[in-house]
Amino acid sequence: MVKFSYLQPGKPAVFKDQFVTKVNECLIPYSEGEKGNIGLIGLPFSKTSISLSQASDAPKTIRASMSSFSTFSGEKEKDYTGIRIIDFGDVHTHPTDMEESIERLHISVREMLEKNACQRYIMLGGDHGVSYPSIRAFKEHYGEVGVIQWDAHHDVRNLVDGGRTNGTPFRSLIDGGHLKGGNLVQIGIRDYANAKEYHNYTKDKGISVYTMEDIEMTGIIPIIKKEIKRLSELVDFIYLSVDMDVVDQAFAPGCPAIGPGGITSRELLASITAAASHEKVKAMDIVEIDPSKDFRDMTSRLAAATMLRFMYN
Repeated sequence: MVKFSYLQPGKPAVFKDQFVTKVNECLIPYSEGEKGNIGLIGLPFSKTSISLSQASDAPKTIRASMSSFSTFSGEKEKDYTGIRIIDFGDVHTHPTDMEESIERLHISVREMLEKNACQRYIMLGGDHGVSYPSIRAFKEHYGEVGVIQWDAHHDVRNLVDGGRTNGTPFRSLIDGGHLKGGNLVQIGIRDYANAKEYHNYTKDKGISVYTMEDIEMTGIIPIIKKEIKRLSELVDFIYLSVDMDVVDQAFAPGCPAIGPGGITSRELLASITAAASHEKVKAMDIVEIDPSKDFRDMTSRLAAATMLRFMYN
């Protein structure tokens, strides 16, 4: 038998250091009975975006960006190769029916949770509209939910002008009785990025809103610690929803709604670390990355780094 010298059919032709484990190497495709620490699911849907967006392509670019990171933390002097990440794959959405697609997302997240395969879960969007069916499924499974939302926008737009969009997920959840306004915390709301009507809505519903000015004056970590403590006394579990446009356009150029004056990548990573350290934090979604608008996968790489702060905590 003639053996290949340099070819490995079916395997990528990439450099491999025997002492380095990349995060993507820890992904395990789900099979019946499989158990792990982290459950990962792709919600590749962005047809409800009010701006042109190919955020449906983000799950695959974020997964690919996981190869940029190793499992070893020098700061903690700990290797996380033992953390099992169960990959449930991507939801197959409907090509034209948006309401059908939203329901498919809801059913898929619910079915994933019913497997009881993992302790914590990460959802990769998609636009921010995917948070509505995802949080509904988690609420139905775990009980009373608290949400911390990193975002430049309130995402409580009315449903008359266009139906459910990526600007309506939290109005849909609150008005639908799935989330109490007092159990929603918004971090990083940017000036001149919202309407007075929606500013008033957040006040009427008792939503805790922290603007960029609040972050500059107080610091993002004290805010996170304060709200995690408050929510943990009110709810059964906490869900983190990360809209990447909360990050300044200098650090996240691949968002459909980029803008100046947002938080830094370091502030995002540090705040996720602070939040994910609490035992009641069960889930996180990452949304609003359009790979077609990104530069050198900067935004997808930041999303992958955000996953590490959630998983290895």
